Amino acid sequence: MNRASLLPLLALTGLAGCSLAPEYQRPAMTLPATFKEAPGWTSAAPADDVAKGEWWKLFGDRDLDALEARVAISNQNVAAYAAAYRQAQAAVRESRAGLFPSLDLNGSASRSESFDGGTTGIVPGGSGGTATLSRGTTSSLALGATWQPDLWGRVGNATRQAGAAAQASAGDLRNATLAAQGELASDYFQLRGIDAQAALLAETSAAYDRSLTITRNRFREGIVSQADVFQAETQLRNARAQQADLARQRAIYEHAIAVLVGANPSRFSIAPAAWDRTVPQVPAVLPGAIVQRRPDVAAAERRVAAANAAIGVQRAAFFPTLSLSGSAQTNGGALGSLFSAPASLWSLGTSAAQTIFDGGARSARVREALAAYEQAAAAYRQAVLTAFQQTEDGLAAVRVLATVADERGAAATAAVQAQAIAMNQYLAGQTDYTVVVTAQTTALSARQAEVEAVTNRQVATVSLIQAIGGGWGVLRPQ
Repeated sequence: MNRASLLPLLALTGLAGCSLAPEYQRPAMTLPATFKEAPGWTSAAPADDVAKGEWWKLFGDRDLDALEARVAISNQNVAAYAAAYRQAQAAVRESRAGLFPSLDLNGSASRSESFDGGTTGIVPGGSGGTATLSRGTTSSLALGATWQPDLWGRVGNATRQAGAAAQASAGDLRNATLAAQGELASDYFQLRGIDAQAALLAETSAAYDRSLTITRNRFREGIVSQADVFQAETQLRNARAQQADLARQRAIYEHAIAVLVGANPSRFSIAPAAWDRTVPQVPAVLPGAIVQRRPDVAAAERRVAAANAAIGVQRAAFFPTLSLSGSAQTNGGALGSLFSAPASLWSLGTSAAQTIFDGGARSARVREALAAYEQAAAAYRQAVLTAFQQTEDGLAAVRVLATVADERGAAATAAVQAQAIAMNQYLAGQTDYTVVVTAQTTALSARQAEVEAVTNRQVATVSLIQAIGGGWGVLRPQ
């Protein structure tokens, strides 16, 4: 190939790296300056370990800490997303390989024999025919190379598309991990709330049992009617039934936690523990940080970038493809002589291909890519709106449930005092047993409502932390 023939080739290869994809810009969104449900919420710095993403440590519960540490390692849903992320990373490497030439090496060796039987009959001079056996060995080694210069950015955009998809997969992995961690924390606090109610009912059942004994004694003495005995027994039986049902509810939460940490529910248990009423203050973030901190929003944005690159891939199909190829082959009589023998054959070549007519298929694929971009952009905007909705919901829940818990606590205190007064009046003969039963029922309900209110606050705090993306570090594509 002479120099003149190389000039057009060099000009074409100089176009390699050109991109036909639109210049990417993140879809525009108008973000508020503050949250409606917490206008005074200002940014705060949490503890160092919490800033690394271990947000559950805000609650200061060692049992919860130990369980959360198992989620990222053993949860099977998280493991599936982790495998998907590794698959996406491999796809990036596969796509990037298209930017480089491919080399093929082929070798062969053959051995042949030929046999010549000579002449037959009597030859003048008295000599007969002589047979001849000949052997030969032939070896060859060939090296071939092919390369398609990325003239219109098809491979480059495909690589960027795969890279953005891998970053989206990383966001999916973080989101799945955060979801599992949040669900675990919520289930854990619900379980501990049931433990608190079980302890309350055990205390209440013991008190009801004492009341039943007192009432029976008073009935035998003729002070009260048998109806009082039946009412006291009804109270006790109902309390015991609630205890049994709490055991069922606790088992369900325990089984759910086992699956979240990747354990077999048949071999997993959580020992009852004293109820911890801790409800931490969630370190604040500003609205603008939500789109950077939420892993699902980050994943949605990366899918927009992938769709943008896909447009360039489809547009490149309107332009010709150029292929460069070369080969060299050497032959020898022995395998060892191949590396010292001069090349006996070499070639260089170029080829170009261009689709002339395809019935509008390429145009349709470009329109499809543009529509896919719009779909991804809409999904991103929806993810941002959902993130703000969940954050506002979480802020409202945390604020309101704090008031609810305070009121429930005050109501429980008053109900317990009313119950004590009613029992004293009954023992003094100043009132009938119906008043005692009513006071006992009210006191139990009030104390249960207090436990539920605090548990709801803890769960709402977990939901708020999930809504703002967990942790307190900015998520960046890897």
